[in-house]
Amino acid sequence: MLNIQENVPLAPMTSFRIGGPAKFYVEVKSVEELKEALSYAKEKNLDYYVLAGGTNILISDNGFAGLIIRIKFSEIKVNANGLVEASAGTPLIKVVNFSAENGFTGIESLAGVPGTFGGAVRGNAGAFGTEIGSHILEVTALNVETLEIEKFKQASSDFSYRLSIFKKDKKLIVVSATLNLETAEVAQCKAKIMEIVMGRTKKGLQGAKSAGSYFMNPKIEDEKILKDFEQEKGVTARNGVVPAGWIIEQAGLKGKTMGGAQVSENHTNYIINTGSGTAENVIMLVSFIKQQVRDQFGVQLVEEVNYLGF
Repeated sequence: MLNIQENVPLAPMTSFRIGGPAKFYVEVKSVEELKEALSYAKEKNLDYYVLAGGTNILISDNGFAGLIIRIKFSEIKVNANGLVEASAGTPLIKVVNFSAENGFTGIESLAGVPGTFGGAVRGNAGAFGTEIGSHILEVTALNVETLEIEKFKQASSDFSYRLSIFKKDKKLIVVSATLNLETAEVAQCKAKIMEIVMGRTKKGLQGAKSAGSYFMNPKIEDEKILKDFEQEKGVTARNGVVPAGWIIEQAGLKGKTMGGAQVSENHTNYIINTGSGTAENVIMLVSFIKQQVRDQFGVQLVEEVNYLGF
């Protein structure tokens, strides 16, 4: 029996710590319960949203007028084929650590990326040149319309920069996935994770109330901007793509605040809730950033963060 609650605050469930309540809220601990929740939403003619780790999302100050379905199933194992397999609700860092502890390498660079495994697969999460989609063997998803389980190999998952078929097609909900990883020495894997985590800690973003990287890294056509970036950073802009944080900083927006929302001083592609931030503050700041970058450089920034309730 599902425990459907009413008027549940959502802000504490998000890394931004921003947002109003859910009119209806339920936690699902199995695929069967997920099916039940979806059937309930359909029966009551409710809009619904599947929430996992609560990262990479900005929720309206008015909350969400439908049903929030929170994924809580989180099994992780080395399956019968000797591959790492994890449920959607498993924290991504747990998958990274479990893989390393069992002598599998390939996703250590994702250590410290917040959120769940399912959310990472859906958004093809990436860091330091590694994207999770390139290490997926197979994804198991639930088709909302048929309530049937469907399997997707890597090729049919349509992974691209911060995208997948599961993000583009709203009727597909990631349930679990199997990883295709190389084997390596456990100590070597753990050392790489430690290196990545230490690097992230130095950026001073641990514990910050934010949704992570707010904008996707833009592809730049302007040769002068590319040259300026390459000269300053001493690296080549791969395929003409530069970090969104760099171009935001070039626009003079480091530390810019609106109400309780601030462009991070430590990483300019992070927007921080300084304590009293509202969704309205964030939206106004985001609009200002986009306008300034467009006016100064002719570059159109696109959000990586998802919006709910607007």
